[in-house]
Amino acid sequence: MMSKEQIKQWIKEENMRSVDDVQSALKDLFADTIQEMLEAEIESSLGYAKHDMKNKRTPNSLNGYSKKTVRSEYGDVDIQDHLQQLYGIEVSPTLISNVTNKIVPMIKEWQNRPLQAVYAVVFLDAIHFKVKQDGAIVNKAAYMVIGIDLDGHKDVLGIWIGENESAKFWLHVLNELKNRGVQDILITSVDNLRGFSEAISACYPKTEIQKCVIHQIRNSIKYVSYKDLKKIMSELKPIYKAPTEQAGLEELEQFEQTWGSKYPLMVGSWRNNWDEIATFFRYPPEIRKLIYTTNVIESYHRQLRKVTKGKAMFPTDDALLKMLYLVTMDVLRKWTGRVQNWGRILL
Repeated sequence: MMSKEQIKQWIKEENMRSVDDVQSALKDLFADTIQEMLEAEIESSLGYAKHDMKNKRTPNSLNGYSKKTVRSEYGDVDIQDHLQQLYGIEVSPTLISNVTNKIVPMIKEWQNRPLQAVYAVVFLDAIHFKVKQDGAIVNKAAYMVIGIDLDGHKDVLGIWIGENESAKFWLHVLNELKNRGVQDILITSVDNLRGFSEAISACYPKTEIQKCVIHQIRNSIKYVSYKDLKKIMSELKPIYKAPTEQAGLEELEQFEQTWGSKYPLMVGSWRNNWDEIATFFRYPPEIRKLIYTTNVIESYHRQLRKVTKGKAMFPTDDALLKMLYLVTMDVLRKWTGRVQNWGRILL
């Protein structure tokens, strides 16, 4: 590990004056490090160092270099190395496709695995990508479902690729969950997509629906002039931060008196959605914090975007699904503990 003085000296020697300079230097350093690692791997496998013919005890030989790209946090790193003699393969798009095709049966098995009979909370949300279809680039929705079981453990219950997000497709997703063994869901946390509540009620009529407060705010302020935005955001907060539903309604009444005549559509949106916005008021603070937004699933989406952000579009639905599945498996490996304060939530 470099000391502070060594870091300062390195910055001075590299004449770094901005964040971009630092990133560029790290990229070069990272490339050199991987280059050395790969060369060390080759030398270890062959049993002799480059140009050290005296100690060569194998018919295999180093046979030049070719371009290879490694994707890292510091961007695409070009590394000139030739691994064909070592591994007996040539890394090509066709090979990569063939390798990733091996995971298709794994995805199908995972997507069709039996699920638990009851989930305490299920989060439903979609993330959108561009996919090539019939020679055109179209918007596709990746429908995601995260469930929290009665022991407080999170799991991604499935990923479905469909056309732009619709309540009809969500009905298909919910029916599939039922067919895989989910008999009951205590609470669903969803965005404000039209028809969503009807789709949930059709499959799980006893499930309580919590519409995301953050989505409600975003949707309602679309009607607001920019000059009023900051004040309105401040005055909306007492509504959903109220200690009880009755107190929240009283704050909404006050809000309507102030803004109702100027922004009737905004106030009407809160009124029309109130029954499913206010679900969280029936629960103690630990559960409120968990369900009143879709933060749980949006945090998962951020992990997906971190990997897919450099991809302008995917060639097929399957290519998108493979990528999302692989990232999801990595995310699930990190979900080892229970939801925070779950013991108190069960009480």
